[in-house]
Amino acid sequence: MRDTQGSEPTSAPSGAQHLEELGRDLVAAAYLEGDFVLSSGRRSKYYFDKYLFETKPSLLGRLAEALARSLPPDVDRVAGPELGAVALAAAVSLRTGLPFVIVKKRSKEYATRRTIEGELVAGDRVVVIEDILTTGAAAVRAADAVREAGGVVLKILAVVDREEGASDSIPAAGYAFEALFRRSDLGV
Repeated sequence: MRDTQGSEPTSAPSGAQHLEELGRDLVAAAYLEGDFVLSSGRRSKYYFDKYLFETKPSLLGRLAEALARSLPPDVDRVAGPELGAVALAAAVSLRTGLPFVIVKKRSKEYATRRTIEGELVAGDRVVVIEDILTTGAAAVRAADAVREAGGVVLKILAVVDREEGASDSIPAAGYAFEALFRRSDLGV
């Protein structure tokens, strides 16, 4: 790679540099301050608005790449809990070629009445992809639904861990856990 003057070769940014840059861009796009009620019911003075980063193709594509690098080699498919993580799961699916399923919060009383939409074969090794985690309760519910449908959950993989309990509650529920970023990594 050449520098901007075109004279001396320079080295490409490392994976860590790319992740650091991605974290800065994530904060710039989606970190809000104010008074917010989270899905856990807790109040917070800050909020990561997943829709502000999941709806930007350049950020979504880079997040999909980072998430794809964190997938175990033996994964068969990814799962995205509705609504927030569906775009992430679809982007990772497009990036990797792995099929994905959508995990509904609850089954509907019409059509297929399924909680898992898409094809999930008993024994499939699945990574549940999540966006922003506080307590991890919703991620555990989604992983439980995948397991109840016959999938083997390899881990729950999130974009941001707010560091408010998810890293304890997810392993306590029997699932491996990884986040691309912890809140403290992002300097907010």
